[in-house]
Amino acid sequence: MEDSLKIAGKSIANRFFIGTGKFSSYEVMKKALAASKVDVATVALRRVDTRSKEENILDYIPKGCNVMINTSGARNADEAVRIARLAKAAGSGNWIKIEVVKDNKYLLPDNIETLKATEILAKEGFVVFPYMNPDLSIARRMLEAGAAAVMPLGSPIGTNRGLRTKELVEILVKELSIPVIVDAGLGRPSDACTCMELGCAAVLVNTAIAVSRDPVGYAVAFSKAVEAGRLAYVTGIPSSRDNPEPSSPLTGFLREES
Repeated sequence: MEDSLKIAGKSIANRFFIGTGKFSSYEVMKKALAASKVDVATVALRRVDTRSKEENILDYIPKGCNVMINTSGARNADEAVRIARLAKAAGSGNWIKIEVVKDNKYLLPDNIETLKATEILAKEGFVVFPYMNPDLSIARRMLEAGAAAVMPLGSPIGTNRGLRTKELVEILVKELSIPVIVDAGLGRPSDACTCMELGCAAVLVNTAIAVSRDPVGYAVAFSKAVEAGRLAYVTGIPSSRDNPEPSSPLTGFLREES
């Protein structure tokens, strides 16, 4: 059964996305991306310099993998828009993850500034993926503004705490007509599997993989967990029951005397 994710005319087979920060080297990052067979990788613009004589991160992205530039470092909508335009002018494409953070303590996204940037960039033809706190009213406005998907956080970025926003993410999945891609805070493959079982379209993971003892193996584990969670969601997860019920009959398996 063909079950690819389609966004802006592109067919994405692997619903596991990887961020490219914090890896010990570009070579390790490349091996993790290749081993997990990802179709989408996010890259911060400040790490892309096509004119540099030194190593360029884009040289280590596997062929065929879609690059999504993120606006990491932007503190307001104007800065995010400027980064997106620079990325497109530099030849990095028009897939943009809008990341607007001005909270230095908790690193939580600014939903209002993110919405402003979404409205501007979607009108300019960008394929916009806003990173956001999971808020239904704002998510609906992002949809109306032309967002290709929304990317609610699972827990604060870089914490590896897992899906602490589960109920809010589930509401977005039920109410929105665009993909919901959980981004930030997922620490274990089981977190990613849970997201997919809820009906999320994809997940994005960076820190947990990059800082793990074996980034390549851990990336593969996440990829397989995403696949398992998606398959469970598509095939149908049985509802839970209040009362126990035997999986085998409790009578008729021994010779019963009349």
